[in-house]
Amino acid sequence: MIPSMARLPGLHFLHLLPMLAFAHDVLAAIAAWALAYWLRLNLDIPDAFLTGMATAMLICIPLQAAAFHWFGLYRGVWRFASLPDLRRIVFAVAAGALASPFALTMAGQMGGVPRSVFLLEPLLLVLIMGGSRFAYRSWKEYRLFGALHTQGAPVLVIGTGDAAVNLVKELARSADWRVVALIDDAPLMAGRVVQEIRVAGGLADLAAAARRYHAAHAIIAWPEAGPRERRRIVETCTAAGVQTLTVPSFDDLMSGKVQISAIRKVELDDLLGRDAVVLDNAGLAQLMSGRTVMITGAGGSIGAELVRQIARFKPARLVLVESSEFALYTIGEELLRDAPGLPFDSAICDVRNFARMNALMHAHRPAAVFHAAAYKHVPLMENENAWEALTNNALGTYVTGCAAMAAGAAKFVLVSTDKAVNPTNVMGASKRLAELVCQALGGVTPIAPADSSTNNAHVAATSNPTPTPNRTPATRFITVRFGNVLGSTGSVIPKFKEQIARGGPVTVTHPEIVRYFMSIPEAAQLVLQAGLMGQGGEIFVLDMGDPVKIADLAREMIRLSGLTEDEVKIEFTGLRPGEKLFEELLADGESTLPTPHAKLRIARPGEPLQQGWLAPVLEWLKSADAPAELALKKELQRLIPEYAPQLPAKPPLPN
Repeated sequence: MIPSMARLPGLHFLHLLPMLAFAHDVLAAIAAWALAYWLRLNLDIPDAFLTGMATAMLICIPLQAAAFHWFGLYRGVWRFASLPDLRRIVFAVAAGALASPFALTMAGQMGGVPRSVFLLEPLLLVLIMGGSRFAYRSWKEYRLFGALHTQGAPVLVIGTGDAAVNLVKELARSADWRVVALIDDAPLMAGRVVQEIRVAGGLADLAAAARRYHAAHAIIAWPEAGPRERRRIVETCTAAGVQTLTVPSFDDLMSGKVQISAIRKVELDDLLGRDAVVLDNAGLAQLMSGRTVMITGAGGSIGAELVRQIARFKPARLVLVESSEFALYTIGEELLRDAPGLPFDSAICDVRNFARMNALMHAHRPAAVFHAAAYKHVPLMENENAWEALTNNALGTYVTGCAAMAAGAAKFVLVSTDKAVNPTNVMGASKRLAELVCQALGGVTPIAPADSSTNNAHVAATSNPTPTPNRTPATRFITVRFGNVLGSTGSVIPKFKEQIARGGPVTVTHPEIVRYFMSIPEAAQLVLQAGLMGQGGEIFVLDMGDPVKIADLAREMIRLSGLTEDEVKIEFTGLRPGEKLFEELLADGESTLPTPHAKLRIARPGEPLQQGWLAPVLEWLKSADAPAELALKKELQRLIPEYAPQLPAKPPLPN
């Protein structure tokens, strides 16, 4: 049972607070008038002026009290007094000061008041009213937080801008941290004091400041700093034996998603960060708002981020397709928590199961399909799992695309990979084949899969599994190709973190191996943007920036953990099956064209597919029995001439 408000302890006193504040301000007005007279008359008020002063107060103070109420001085709380409160006080006092001479003139009492009193009284009143409020706030905060100044771990704050100042203010109320010094490279800031904290110098002085103040942590309060500056700070802190933390990004702070006090560890994204993606939000809203959108592989790294990004545009319904029960459950729970009220359906489905995909497409009629379902782990998919990779990535794309066409989807976006370019492994070749399948579906009438008697075990058994597709496909097929994403499932980042946590060694295949990297949110946003821009048949290539050496990545992660290479060793193990030293974003014979978006280019294939190319490919992919590894790779090489497989060596001849 909820107690009545009248019975809540202390509530009567809370109702009295505005009245007490009003009484204080009236008394302050009386004191200001008296002080103004006292100062004007050389600290001694003759008896002849007392009557005039009392009369002026009786006329002017009610006017000032009315101005106090009119300007809302009693809606605030003194404990949180700030500049807006002071502004309201100034306006209220100014209004009363302007009205007072008119009122005294109307009452015929203007002659008994010295003119300088009209200037002194409002100044004194602002000082008394504002000073009382800020003095109360200081006293209250000292009572609440004063003891915390000697508690908490000593910490250095790097930066002296607005973010640093706000952070120092917030940490003054924290029992966890105690700011002992500020660090800023600007020469003019050295030795200055900000929020009662001394600037101990620049980054070159950080190690000395850490020793002097016994600080084991430093917080980067410079949210707009680029990756190069952050990397320099982390290297300096690591050399000084100081663990580096940071505040949220500038965009997150400005959007109000997080507060500046949400301190976190520096992540790899901060050091390899890239410029923010500029999205055509209006166009994306038109594509997805109020429409049904399907995401396959919705529980994977890219698929789940696509779900998060698309949810922002308020689709009529999201259809989440995933073969992993746990991954599907996880993203569903996240949607329930972060996007309450957004309708969505969770469908367990293997994308090679045409009957299931066809039923889902016809039940929901999605306007757009984002096909992120794929097997993508290169060594795992290279040998004994090669046929699974091929059927899942290529045949699964055909099945899903065919069902999308039959259901009238406007756009089908394939999430591809840079490993599809001049592939040396089965996974990359299977994704290149998926790209070609999309190209074929967008330009020719799809071929129906075989019936259940000859179909692959993963493809559903139906007597007529393919509905008659549109003869002129209305569905626009778009491919988006990009490199590695930081922290995705199966990537090196989680593996390195685990190895560092165990004390090493961190295993890198080759000292010269390089990869392109982008963050998961950036990749998902660019996939959406490409899906919006695509008119059908394009292969969009994302701007991946500069390639990163995996060995350097390992070193950065060791430093971020507060360790050195002497404590955690890096061990080179040799290239794995199907792995190459560098990835490419364009195949031989492809060229790119710019797009209106700076981070997207279009790769145009050198030669169009021949008529009828798709039919024999499908017949092969539908084979009931998986071919031997050597035969599989040779057939792939025939279909994709740029594929250069690592064929198994011939066994030695017997003696």
